[in-house]
Amino acid sequence: MPTLTFRNAVPSDAPRCYQIESTAYEGDEAATLEKIQTRIAQYPQGFLILEDAGQVVGFINSGCAHEVVMSDEAFKELVGHSAEAPNVVIMSVVVDPAFQGKGYATLLMREFVQRMTDLHKTTLHLMCKERHVPLYERMGYRYVQPSPSDHGGMAWHEMVMTLQAQPVQPSA
Repeated sequence: MPTLTFRNAVPSDAPRCYQIESTAYEGDEAATLEKIQTRIAQYPQGFLILEDAGQVVGFINSGCAHEVVMSDEAFKELVGHSAEAPNVVIMSVVVDPAFQGKGYATLLMREFVQRMTDLHKTTLHLMCKERHVPLYERMGYRYVQPSPSDHGGMAWHEMVMTLQAQPVQPSA
């Protein structure tokens, strides 16, 4: 039985995350090591790591914005990021190809959604390839539109999820 754990990224995770990103994404769509380092440094609460038996096997990283413009390339370097903003923009959902097919992306997303709900965020936004639209719809995302972004020379589709505020539990 695998031992799966979730945690926020720390600076020393950057090289492993870059390795995963580089092997899982095609061509220019992978983030650079510098972008990954920036994302960890500026918003570790939005950089969720999944470990299997102590090995980093996948992650989700994000930033927050008051106004979401999914095709804004500068945001991938967290230009305009504001940790207290209500809208979360997911930049990567990635699992090491050697560990794909085990449901890890779904587990990562469930945990990420819960953490963002706990932080009182209101929406999650992401862009994906057409083949992933049904997967994200099953996870609770709604299709928005084809994106004007041509990041990495690819066609992208915008998706959004509205988060449900958790009721405050009365203290006993």
